[in-house]
Amino acid sequence: MIKRRDFLIKSGVALGALAIAPSFAFTSKKKPIGIQLWTLRDTLPKDVKGVLAQVGKVGFNEVETFGYSPTNGFFGTSVKDFKSMLCDNGLKATSNHFDFNGYIENGSTESIKSYIETANILGSDYITVPYIVQNLRGKSVDDYKTLASKINHAAELCKASGLKLAYHNHDFEFEKFESTTGYEILLNNTDKNLVDFEMDLYWVFRSGNNPLQLFKEHPGRFKMWHVKDMDKINPAFNAEIGTGSIDFKAIFAEAELSGMKRFFLEHESNYKPSPIESAAISYTYIKNNLI
Repeated sequence: MIKRRDFLIKSGVALGALAIAPSFAFTSKKKPIGIQLWTLRDTLPKDVKGVLAQVGKVGFNEVETFGYSPTNGFFGTSVKDFKSMLCDNGLKATSNHFDFNGYIENGSTESIKSYIETANILGSDYITVPYIVQNLRGKSVDDYKTLASKINHAAELCKASGLKLAYHNHDFEFEKFESTTGYEILLNNTDKNLVDFEMDLYWVFRSGNNPLQLFKEHPGRFKMWHVKDMDKINPAFNAEIGTGSIDFKAIFAEAELSGMKRFFLEHESNYKPSPIESAAISYTYIKNNLI
């Protein structure tokens, strides 16, 4: 599976051929259906305008961004132009994945100030911590408490500018430390009034945990979700929503307990037949069966 950190650590991107998708015209009249644009990481950098048009045609209402660079915007597209393209296709960037590794390592808030400015131009609600590189991950309870403190500080800066900060998980946060996990430490040591959590449902299951249990233990903390299915044969692969092994109907039934306000489809691997068409298949299942 291609690692998200490749985009966070360096500005270079892999350019892939843009698959031509059929025209879709669904529009959700219920809860907005979002997509994490990482799903389209092979095509988006090559044709930002064209790929966003495809996203709109499928019927998505919201996007979550990735790949922002203070010097290069979104893959060579300025923030203002990027917002204009979103608006042209009935889309809004309600959340943004920005690189927090530099801040976590050296404490400098200059990058966060740039992220806040970008999010406000886009009219976003959230700035989200997407991924912590391996050498900066906590190796003890105290390390995770220090990380929680840094997240709280970043969240204070976001709040002062009318934004909310969220933390997105993978599976490494569920490593055991004494009688707890890194994820539990973050949940218990971040300010509930400042920090929300974007639960990646796939990675919770992949770590051997159950989202429903976390909802019960920390009601209202998981304001955003990544909806991503697990292949029935190979758990390392994703699947179109509704074709994998995750029972999303049971999870969506507990959306209120979770505190979920919005969610983003994400699909990282094993597309059938292509990224945009896989996203469209998942969109249709979500629209017809989950909301």
